[in-house]
Amino acid sequence: MKLAVLGGGGVRSPQLAKSIVAKAKRLGISEIVFMDNDDEKLSIYGGLSKKMAQLMDKTISFKLTTDPIEALKDADFIITTLRVGGDRGRILDERIALSHGVLGQETTGAGGFAMAMRSIPALKEYCTIAAEYSKPDVIIFNFTNPSGLVTQALRDEGFTNVYGICDGPSEFIKELGKLLGKKDGEISVECFGLNHLSWFRSVKVNEEEMLGKLIKNPELYKSTEMRFFDRELVESTGMLLNGYLYYYYYREQALEHIVESGTTRGEMIYKINKLMHDELVKVDIDKDFYKAIEIYIKYYNMREESYMAIESKTERGDKKGININLSDEDDGGYAGVALNFIDIYVNDREGEMVLSVPNNGAIEGLFDNDVVEITCNISRGGVEPIKIGKVPEIQFSLIRQVKLFERLAVLAIKNRDIETARMALMVHPLINSYSLAKVLVDEYIEAHREYIGEWK
Repeated sequence: MKLAVLGGGGVRSPQLAKSIVAKAKRLGISEIVFMDNDDEKLSIYGGLSKKMAQLMDKTISFKLTTDPIEALKDADFIITTLRVGGDRGRILDERIALSHGVLGQETTGAGGFAMAMRSIPALKEYCTIAAEYSKPDVIIFNFTNPSGLVTQALRDEGFTNVYGICDGPSEFIKELGKLLGKKDGEISVECFGLNHLSWFRSVKVNEEEMLGKLIKNPELYKSTEMRFFDRELVESTGMLLNGYLYYYYYREQALEHIVESGTTRGEMIYKINKLMHDELVKVDIDKDFYKAIEIYIKYYNMREESYMAIESKTERGDKKGININLSDEDDGGYAGVALNFIDIYVNDREGEMVLSVPNNGAIEGLFDNDVVEITCNISRGGVEPIKIGKVPEIQFSLIRQVKLFERLAVLAIKNRDIETARMALMVHPLINSYSLAKVLVDEYIEAHREYIGEWK
């Protein structure tokens, strides 16, 4: 079987390559193709990935290409991990928002909309190519941000083989597992909401509910993403929270911390990526692979340790970082969700994981075709979101409002319609103003015209 990765020149590619190659035999994957339209990044990060694959298993075909048709032809599985506009686009998204006193985080609110303006058209084009050239039953895992919004747009276009994936819920579940002394697969959760806007209302071990015990555990607020939140908030909701809810529940603090710091997350990542690039470009990856990997790990761990550090003024409880050992099979990293899905699918097993999929009656009050982030039961026969039913009004009001934003955003981007875009941002709880929405939309269109074309 063939697996294609769109965005194979991204900084995370070497990690992804190691995870795929380590599991390839079990997954029945014999051919891997990393595609990117940036030659230089593909030669560096794709080059690291290819050399790693060769050292791990020479029997697996590993190719690099800038041609999407070559990458997608006869593919059984596709992982999308694009950043249209690169780090520069992210910085523009953040700075334009901040100049108007609005958060510019890349997956929520104004910043998320701006990224979706660039991501959705690119993904539609690739999915159209896949429909023509890939296997008829190809499965597409969308990791391109804002993942839930992009997945909604692709599903609305009729690409029913697209599943939104995010490493947030799976990494949080691993943190809970460490806290409870349990391994992967021993914990069952009930997650519901939207991508980067979700809650965990149940955490079970061997059918025993552990949620209350976790909420009362002081370590929860030190060694997991719950460090972003006051204990009182978690206790009052009676649920665990997706870390990105910090931007909604502590909006003014996040904004204040970013302004005080004088820099943004995008600017920090850009500086780290540039330092990494400037060192790696001087290394012959083929001849001095381990020196290149040492450089890569150093800077990649800087990226990970800085996660939400500016916005929340907190530090990660787990500072072990990554350590790429070619002889070890890891947990799949950020692509673990996709690889676990493939494992279940090809080996005819059953499993549980959090995905972005159509609601199909799972959450009461939403449309069936509303894409939600939810725990799903997965088997060769298909994907079935668990039944959540009625959601408490505090959570549901926020879900409903952000889903309205998503619906309007998808429509605006599809039709390149300025007024619908303004309506989308106007109803988003992090903006909630027509005057702000108007200026934000105008400035984003001007900033990203080369990627999004003319709007009307």
